[in-house]
Amino acid sequence: MDWRRLNGQRIEKPLLSAVEETIRRENAEGFKLKVCIGTDSQVIGTEVHFATVIVFLREKRGGFMFISNDKSKRNMTIRERMILEVGRSVEVAYTLCELLDRYDVALEVHADINTDPSFESNTALKEAMGYILSMGFVFKAKPDAFASSCCADKVI
Repeated sequence: MDWRRLNGQRIEKPLLSAVEETIRRENAEGFKLKVCIGTDSQVIGTEVHFATVIVFLREKRGGFMFISNDKSKRNMTIRERMILEVGRSVEVAYTLCELLDRYDVALEVHADINTDPSFESNTALKEAMGYILSMGFVFKAKPDAFASSCCADKVI
């Protein structure tokens, strides 16, 4: 995955190095961090566009994010798409979890899945929640899943 900042600046370092450097810098400036990871997708024509974000929240001081975009030409159901979104987020969370534990940074995985059964995305809620929780991560769904439903949604 290629990563960038919101201003478009590419992150040239490997993800682990960039995240560790970020944590060290923020800690040195006195900020306590929490990391929220989320993915959103949108069907555009014959392609599915994905955006995965790593949101760094400074306690009571705002935040910033790293962004990765991707697209697929594969035709898929809404349920498949939701599970793919969660899979991408879990993959990033799994890559970072040891590093975040080392620096005592809280981690949440956000799923762009509605808890209201009247929404289509709800068909994947139980599977997504089971997948994320079984990996040992804190799970958030809409309306509390801002990393996926707000941040990733804006950068597709």
